[in-house]
This record gives sequence, structure tokens and C-alpha cells, in this order.
Amino acid sequence: MEFNSLSWHDSVIERIDINRKNPGKNDIIQIEISWPSDESNIVSFKDVYWADLNMNFGIVSPESILKAHAEGKENETVKRFYEKWKGMLNDVELNYYEIETNSTNSKIRIIAKSFEIEK
Repeated sequence: MEFNSLSWHDSVIERIDINRKNPGKNDIIQIEISWPSDESNIVSFKDVYWADLNMNFGIVSPESILKAHAEGKENETVKRFYEKWKGMLNDVELNYYEIETNSTNSKIRIIAKSFEIEK
């Protein structure tokens, strides 16, 4: 499944879980999404290396998504991440994922090896 081809616009974030039970070896961020088709799935970001959850709260409204996209090593945030680690992670293939919301003008940014859709 291609991240950029998912029906992000007007989907709703129901829940966000951060799993650090195996820190540094398998950090996972899971986001439960209700899609416009009335289906729900968990979007799991696997082997997370960095995350920025710049979120606003206190607004009584579902957290609907404006847009989301993914990029690879060409993303500027990923490039800066590799530079920060001074070559120690150059052999790790990382991707950039970004979700921007309508309701609270929040932005979720994640650098991880991969993502998958779970039921």
C-alpha cells in the first residue's frame, strides 16, 4: 500500500499510541484512523527514529486530517537527521511521514523505516 495514495483528506485521527517496550530496537507509533469510507485501521510506523507531534488540544471537534504525505531520503528533515548522526545511520533507509490536521492545525512528523496498515 502506498502512503501517498491513501484517502487522508477528511479522515479522522481517533487515537495515537507510542510503543517503546523495546526501545531503540523496535519503536512504534500507531495511529487509529477512521477513513471517509467508514472503515477504521491502525497505521503503524515501524522502527521510528524521530517524531515531532506538534499538536493542539482543547477544541471540541474530531481531529480530521487535511493532508498527509511521505517522502524518502530526499526530504530535508531526513537529510538533517542523517547529518546529526554524522554517518552512524547512513546504512539505514529512512522515510519521512507527515500528517496535517484540519481541526486543530496540528502537524505530526515521523521518520521511520516503514509503515503498514493493520486492521
